[in-house]
Formats: sequence, C-alpha cells, structure tokens
Amino acid sequence: MSKLYIVPTPIGNLKDMTFRAVEVLKDVDLILAEDTRTSGKLLKHYEIGTQMQSHHMHNEHKMVDNLIQKLKSGITIALISDAGTPAISDPGFLLTRACVENDIEVDCLPGATAFVPALVNSGLPNDKFVFEGFLPVKKGRQTRLLLLAEETRTIIFYESPHKLIKTLTHFCEYFGEQRPVSVSRELTKLYEETVRGTAKEVLEHYTNKPPKGEIVIIVGGKPSKGN
Repeated sequence: MSKLYIVPTPIGNLKDMTFRAVEVLKDVDLILAEDTRTSGKLLKHYEIGTQMQSHHMHNEHKMVDNLIQKLKSGITIALISDAGTPAISDPGFLLTRACVENDIEVDCLPGATAFVPALVNSGLPNDKFVFEGFLPVKKGRQTRLLLLAEETRTIIFYESPHKLIKTLTHFCEYFGEQRPVSVSRELTKLYEETVRGTAKEVLEHYTNKPPKGEIVIIVGGKPSKGN
C-alpha cells in the first residue's frame, strides 16, 4: 500500500535514531534525502541499503508531481532531511501537502527536532511558545522584528553561526537589551553548550567567542505590564 513516511534523523548524535525509524528506512522502496552524501553516512551506519534520491529545496517543486505518481503506483517512500524532522525549516511541506490532497497516507514518525531540547534547556516559559525558524535575511526582517517585539509568548529561532551576532544585535535593538535569551548550539554533539542571559550579555559572550555549529535561539516574550 502506498504511503509517505516522514522520518526524523539525529541532529548530531547517531544514537538518537529510533528503532522504528531504522526499520522503516529498511522497508520502504525509496528514500528521499536532502543531501544523499550526508544521509549516506547515516544509512551506512545502520546498514540500510534502500535506494536514495535527492530531494531538497532547489528541486522539490519540480519533483512533487512525479513523486505523487510513484506513490499512486503503490510504492512506499520515506522522506528524511540532513538532521531533525523534515518540513521543520527543511523540505517536506510541499510533498506532504500534495499527498494529503491526493488521499495518500502520510505517517510522520516522532523523533529528533532541535528546538525542543533548546526550549526545555532555556529555562524560559515553555507552556506557550512561537516557532519562527529563520528570520528573513533582508526584505521583511525589520517588519518581522517589530511585530515579534510585542509577542508575549516565548519565541524560537534558528540561526547560522555567521549571522548570530547580527541577530543578537537586532534583538537588543528591537526587543531591548534586558530581554532574556538562551542560545543552544551543537545540540547532542561533543561540544554542546547553552548560554543564557540578557540579550546584551549573550551578545557580548559571542562577540568575544565566535560560535560554531547549528544554533537555536530562545527569546523570552515581552513582559506583561506590572512584571
């Protein structure tokens, strides 16, 4: 029976792969991988010999119709990204939506997602939060920051190391230097760290110690009046 499996992969530590994820990747007819070279190392580690095909942000629009036809023919496909859960700031949404529109079953396995441990590690309120992913690089950035400056819930961002200083500087400017911030990087890896403090303190830390690795930023929401 045709089915699309959304399969999370480790965000760093290979041991974070679930038994079920390995089983599914071994059983499906085709694996769609964001980068076949990166995923090839994971598949080799778990002795998974399933055929792989490249599926990334630059070709996903062109591939959707063909993949839907393959699924309709009765094959099973697993979608993986380089790390974490597909479709969370990674390719996956377009194909998932197309499957839903064509009554093709979609099964998303639970597994690694970088923002969850970063949110819990932050010590900031996590009963209500907003996931923003990556901020716009240029167009729309200021507008987005002005809007988020009024957000009272905890806010989650993804950022690359070479843009972290710029983003923290903007947080000081738009959210205020005293807004609580937590930066987690290299989650589940050897040099994992979480730096907490005010926006100004965290900016000073990374100005003096340029960061490396994948980064998740957690920002406290705007304090309510009287707090």
